[in-house]
Amino acid sequence: MKWLRENLFANPLSGLVTLLLLFLLWKAVPPFIDWALLDAVWHPDTKACRAGEGACWGFIAEKHRFILFGTYPYEEHWRPAAASAILIGLWVCSGIRIFWKWWLALVWPAGLALIGTLMWGGILGLPFVENERWGGLILTLLLTTFGLAFAFPLAILLALARRSSMPVIQGLAVGYIELMRGVPLISLLFMASVMLPLFLPQGVTIDKLARAQIAMILFAAAYLAEVVRGGLQAIPKEQYEMADSLGLGYWQKTLWVVLPQALRIAVPPLVNTFIGFFKDTSLVLIIGLFDLLSTIKVSLQDPRWSGFGVEAYLFAALMYFAFCHAMSRYSRRFERRLDSA
Repeated sequence: MKWLRENLFANPLSGLVTLLLLFLLWKAVPPFIDWALLDAVWHPDTKACRAGEGACWGFIAEKHRFILFGTYPYEEHWRPAAASAILIGLWVCSGIRIFWKWWLALVWPAGLALIGTLMWGGILGLPFVENERWGGLILTLLLTTFGLAFAFPLAILLALARRSSMPVIQGLAVGYIELMRGVPLISLLFMASVMLPLFLPQGVTIDKLARAQIAMILFAAAYLAEVVRGGLQAIPKEQYEMADSLGLGYWQKTLWVVLPQALRIAVPPLVNTFIGFFKDTSLVLIIGLFDLLSTIKVSLQDPRWSGFGVEAYLFAALMYFAFCHAMSRYSRRFERRLDSA
C-alpha cells in the first residue's frame, strides 16, 4: 500500500492518471487477448482464418520456415537453424561474467568458423549453398554480429583520430565521420550494390552480401565513433595529467587509463546504437537480400494469405522486441554492475 500511494496515487493528478490508464487497459487488454489467443486460428487453414474473428497465426505456422531461413534449400534448414542457435549461444555466453576467460577469444573464431561451414557447406558432405540464398533470421543475426564486431574497433580509432593533435589525421577523421553521418544508410547500400562493382578491376567481383556488410560497417563506425568521442570528452583532464605524471606513453595512457573509463561512460549510448543497427539490417531488402522483415513482406505476397499483414508484422515486432529488449536489459544490468564495482 505504501508503494501504491507513493508511486501511483501520490497526488490527485497522479491518481487520476492511474485510474485513466487502468480503465484503458481494462478496455483494451481483454479484447486483444480474445483476438490474439482465445479466438485465434493456429493451424494453416485460410478458410478458417477468413471465417473466424480472431488472429490468423496459421500464416506463421505455414510460412515460418521461409521467414526464419529465407530461400535456403528446404531439406537443409537444419543448418541455418543450428547456425542461429550457435550464434545466439555465443552472444549469451559473452554476456555472462563467469565466461569472461581467455578461452572466450578462441571460442568466438571457432564458433564463427562452424557457422560458416554450416551455412556455406561444400565440405564434410554438406551441399554448397551460395550466400545469395541466405535469408531470414540468420541473415539478420550475421549482419548484426559482423557489422558491430568490425565497426566497433574502427569507431575507437576514428574517435581517437578526431581528438588527435595532428591536423591531417584529425581532418581525415572528421571528414569521414561527417560524410557517413550526413547520408542515409540506403544511399550507402545502393552505392555498394550498384556503384562499387564499376570501380573494381575487370574480373574482380565482390558478392552482394559482402558489399552490403562493408557498407553497414562503415556506416555504423561513424555513429559509434561519436559515441566513443563523447565518452572521451567526459573524462576529467586530471586523469590525463595523472597518466602523464606516471610517465605513460600515448598508447599506454589510452589503453590503460582513458579508454576503459570512456567506454564505461558510453555504455548507454553504445547499446542504443547497437539496437538501432540491429533494426537497420532490414534495409538490405532494397538490394535484394532477404532478412527477417523482408521474408515476411515476401510471404504476404502469396494470394492465399493476403490480408493477414497485422499478424505478420506483429510476429516481426515480437521477434525484434525480443532481441532488442534483451540487449537493453543486459545493458542496464551491466551499468549497475559497473556502478557497484
